[in-house]
Amino acid sequence: MTEFSALTRIEESLSQLEADSLLRKRMLLESPQGTHVRVDGRDLISFCSNDYLGLANDPRLAQAAHSAINECGVGAGASHLVTGHHRLHHEFEQAFARFVGKPAALLFSTGYMANIGVLTALLGRHGEVFADRLNHASLNDAAQQCGATFTRYAHADLDQLEAQLKKSKASDKLICTDLVFSMDGDVADVDRLLSLAESHDAWLYLDDAHGFGVLNDGRGGMTEAARKSSRVIYLATLGKAAGVFGAAVAAHASVVEWLVQKAKTYVYTTAMPPMLAASLQESLKQVEIGSSRREILGQHVSKLREGLGSLPGWHLMDSNTPIQPLVVGENAEAMALSKALLERGLLVPAIRTPTVPKGSARLRISLSAAHSEAEVGMLVAAIRDLAQA
Repeated sequence: MTEFSALTRIEESLSQLEADSLLRKRMLLESPQGTHVRVDGRDLISFCSNDYLGLANDPRLAQAAHSAINECGVGAGASHLVTGHHRLHHEFEQAFARFVGKPAALLFSTGYMANIGVLTALLGRHGEVFADRLNHASLNDAAQQCGATFTRYAHADLDQLEAQLKKSKASDKLICTDLVFSMDGDVADVDRLLSLAESHDAWLYLDDAHGFGVLNDGRGGMTEAARKSSRVIYLATLGKAAGVFGAAVAAHASVVEWLVQKAKTYVYTTAMPPMLAASLQESLKQVEIGSSRREILGQHVSKLREGLGSLPGWHLMDSNTPIQPLVVGENAEAMALSKALLERGLLVPAIRTPTVPKGSARLRISLSAAHSEAEVGMLVAAIRDLAQA
């Protein structure tokens, strides 16, 4: 048989990834999502979910989906622009826009699809995208696919961004940024970004995957000025604090109408199952009244930071969000620490290059309002014990 050289290269590359402690492996979840999970046959306390408010297994959300099945079945059956745009999709879009304080909203199947859909609809080869260097991969892919010039600025370096904007000759400019950065847990300076967008006649696109439901009474990381600005486009993903699935983009009504016409990831795909839109409506209610959940979450963040504030050789990054990165150094060291915690029944993921810069491999601790104070204390004690071993 003739050698298949491309397959051989893939197999060699996989072997190298394993040797470098970079081979990713899927764990098998055998329970509902939550702080207590069964993974690969083991019962564990999980600190690796984005379910920040504990809504992913909330019975009210499940009941909303179950009730909707009786009305609309399981599948949408068509794209939104054919016959797939159900009343439940429409009602959620209207409720979401009201909640975040924007004129209109559009429901996408995923945040990845939303980012690609928005940037490719708004920009072409005469445009320029200005992106924070630590943006999520979906924003980078969107910037590359839209055909515009792709310019990146050092993380949170808005002086550099300003200099880049001043040099730009593009007819259409768009600044895009994560609002809460998923691997560092810090928050973008929205008001200064908006000021730069106004000064240089640019769009400002905010990807609030990790802030919606958590920040600002659950409405996410937009400031009041950003809510009022017609140049701000706001994205919230709905599978994290909201506990369900999908993503919503909120913006000026004309922008949303343009996306309906031109965002290919919206136009050319089957609509989300309507039963999930029903569950999202219930989720939105729970987010809106979830002040006690957010208060508990804030207490957990404070307890963890107090407990892990002075570790020899390891350090917590500066974050007041549920994302608490503990930097330990090399890939193998992070993997070993994650494995040692797993042996104690604590599930905490190791994040390695290329997701984070070389030498900054870390544990990405994700806290939830569904954790107990004792469970956070257990994690703190285990990490401190391992740091001294």
